[in-house]
Amino acid sequence: MAKLAVEDYEYRRTDNSVSSINYHFVFVPKRRKAVLVGDIASRMQSIIFELVSEHGWKLIALEVMADHVHMFINAPTHESAAEIARWVKGRSSRYLRAEFPSLKKLPCLWSPSYFVATTGMVSTDTIRKYIENQRGK
Repeated sequence: MAKLAVEDYEYRRTDNSVSSINYHFVFVPKRRKAVLVGDIASRMQSIIFELVSEHGWKLIALEVMADHVHMFINAPTHESAAEIARWVKGRSSRYLRAEFPSLKKLPCLWSPSYFVATTGMVSTDTIRKYIENQRGK
């Protein structure tokens, strides 16, 4: 099996690390209400763009649907998935409920849970096989 070469992929580099941490998040409004429409959806998107810019994340894909949000980002090593979810849900809840009073009818904007999965440049199976092949070297 060919060894994985750092040069073959686009990696995030700092003085102390080289990484490829891609998170796929899914957030749903409380009771999965279809409230992320029209101006609310546009504002949600702009809030995420602001956070991406502030934190230096790389936005890979974003889709704001009426009853959920898909966000796929590349993040630095020092920011956990839990922190990212807290920042996105916290700021968007605060801003959207202040700007759109109709959202105050919900007890809170977001469900307390979220989905997150990590992805990289190679599959899990490829990494597992690579590690297994290191035993004989």
